[in-house]
Amino acid sequence: MPPCRWRRPCRALTAEHQAFGVARMDRAAWFNEALPLMRRLWTEDVVEHHGPRFHLDAARVDIKPVQQPLDVWMGGIAPSELRRVGRLSDGWLPSFVTPADVRDGIATIKQHADEADREIDPEHYGALLAYTDGPLPDRFLELIKLRQPDKNPGDLVASSRQDLRPKIEAFIETGASKFVVMPLGEPSDWEAEIEALADDLLPLQD
Repeated sequence: MPPCRWRRPCRALTAEHQAFGVARMDRAAWFNEALPLMRRLWTEDVVEHHGPRFHLDAARVDIKPVQQPLDVWMGGIAPSELRRVGRLSDGWLPSFVTPADVRDGIATIKQHADEADREIDPEHYGALLAYTDGPLPDRFLELIKLRQPDKNPGDLVASSRQDLRPKIEAFIETGASKFVVMPLGEPSDWEAEIEALADDLLPLQD
């Protein structure tokens, strides 16, 4: 394995990040070139592209996505990530965040979108909300501390399924309207869990 050039300690790297074969500090440059190129491949019949990292001659992708244009949503709350959302994304869905993070993030994204002469649908802001049924598992506690060392993990993860609704209502007040909920443990009965989530949360759509 090449020497670790990541800004975070090597021990914190997940296996999938190591598999990229790209140092963390270089990932943004690859992505910034890749996403506009992917949009062209999804929409144009033939694509010619010669950039710093990708070179394509008469490339084509069939079959094209049914949805045109295809929405691309991003996450992240770092300043560089919010800037990228404003310049390139169609929506924003961060994880392990507070309502205040989302409120400030939306304002920053709108600023960068304006600078890029773009507009993001106001209904395309949300958050991924994790919840537990008991104490927060150690592996997730460590991850949250690495990502948000200045935050209380209890503010970033709902303490139970029943705690999701008030948290979502707080996010709605900041301008978010799209949510993904995710248990941080394996439910004993997925069907019952999903039915209970539907009973608790679907009324918020009204």
